[in-house]
Amino acid sequence: HTMVRVTMIARLGDGLPLCEGTDVEKSNDLDVCKRQAKTLIRKLGNTNRPEPKLSYESGPFLVHYMIEGSVVYVVVCDRKYPKKLAFKYLDEIRQEFENLYRGQVDTVVRPYAFIKFDTFIQKTRKLYMDTRAQRNMMKLSEELSEVQQIMTRNIQEVLGQGEKLDHVSRLTSTLAQESSVYSKKAKKLSRQALIKKYTPLAVIVFILILVMLWRFW
Repeated sequence: HTMVRVTMIARLGDGLPLCEGTDVEKSNDLDVCKRQAKTLIRKLGNTNRPEPKLSYESGPFLVHYMIEGSVVYVVVCDRKYPKKLAFKYLDEIRQEFENLYRGQVDTVVRPYAFIKFDTFIQKTRKLYMDTRAQRNMMKLSEELSEVQQIMTRNIQEVLGQGEKLDHVSRLTSTLAQESSVYSKKAKKLSRQALIKKYTPLAVIVFILILVMLWRFW
């Protein structure tokens, strides 16, 4: 079933991660999407007047974010998860986070300073898991015209060249590693071939030396 996968809370100005709640399931697509979401957060901090709410497509997922004050709230959901529910979820996370840490966000210096908030994230995430649950059906039936107006873009549009260069860099690194492994294997095979080729000759020479020593001793 469709679900909320990753929740991130970060400081808008410098992208400092404040808290993160992650799905236990792992996948390459989800890892890529998480990296893209973190890059997006950093780019939002460098953008003049970023959109307060926006959604981005990323492979099989949608990345939704909401900016409130100096904090950006991000959720990664399965593509089929209703946008209306995703922003309801983010708003619930935002309200509780503001109630607890409103005056502390600008003063923290270490990442994940509010990691204890993950307990609330996981509890709320469970409530939003089943889109057919009565409370979620009621939320879906509410008229939220502003959510319908929130644009959905492809995440590559905002990540652009930087993300592509990162991707090329990762590919280059992988190819270099594979080339190194191949080179080592080739050298090993070459040594093995030489040993196999010359071992019989070495044995014969050794035997001849022994015979000569025995005869002329």
